[in-house]
Order: sequence, then C-alpha cells, then structure tokens
Amino acid sequence: MDLIDEQIIKELSMNSRLSMSELGRRVHLSSPAVKERVLQLEEQKIITKYTIELNKKNCGYPISSIIEATIKNTLYEDFKNHIEKQHNIDFCYRIAGAACFMLKANFATFEEAELFIDGLIPFAHTKTNFIFSKVI
Repeated sequence: MDLIDEQIIKELSMNSRLSMSELGRRVHLSSPAVKERVLQLEEQKIITKYTIELNKKNCGYPISSIIEATIKNTLYEDFKNHIEKQHNIDFCYRIAGAACFMLKANFATFEEAELFIDGLIPFAHTKTNFIFSKVI
C-alpha cells in the first residue's frame, strides 16, 4: 500500500459513493487506473465493505453514549446475546483493560437510556459516558 492507496482510502472513507472518475480526479489518476487500485484494495481485503453514516439525531436518537461494561460472574455469552437483540447499538467491542466490553448506544430520551442501562444490570457493572459532540 502506497500514498495513493492511502489517499483513495481517505476519500472513500469520507464518501463511499464517489464515482471512479471523481475519485481519480481527487487522487490524480485516470478512471481505469483508480478502478484497478480499488479492485486491488478489495482483493487484498483492505477495503471490505462500503457503508453509510446516519445522522442519529435526524433518525430520532439525539442522545448517544459510550458504555463500558464489566461482566459479572462470567456471564459473557448472556451479555453478548442480550446486546445482539438491541436495535440501538452502533458497535460493541470486547476490550482489554478495566472493562470487558465497550459499546455505543443511541437513545431518544434519557428515560430510554436509563431503561437500557437497567437492562444490563443482570449481566454487568456499567460506566456510561454521554457524547456531547464529534471531534474527528
């Protein structure tokens, strides 16, 4: 992977709907050349999917939080099964450190956030951080 590949990845990360001609203009390559590079990045499993970013506030979820969960009594599978059933989770990672899992959850109200956190109590101790704004 070289600097041009890094530029391609940066551009596609900001807008995965770019046409190959526009992407080529931005990285100073022809359309066929940039298409070949993108195909190589896909074949190498560097690019694995194209996705969208939703504005959660406009979807009815103005409150976002990062929750650290420390599992009680080895209830890892129970916790994972519970989390998989939730509709408001952006991500959930198994982590090393003081907590066992870190997840991002979105809520319509603080009451909904409280109910969600209450639902985690049988499985984990939690530490919840509400998000004010995105920096990068």
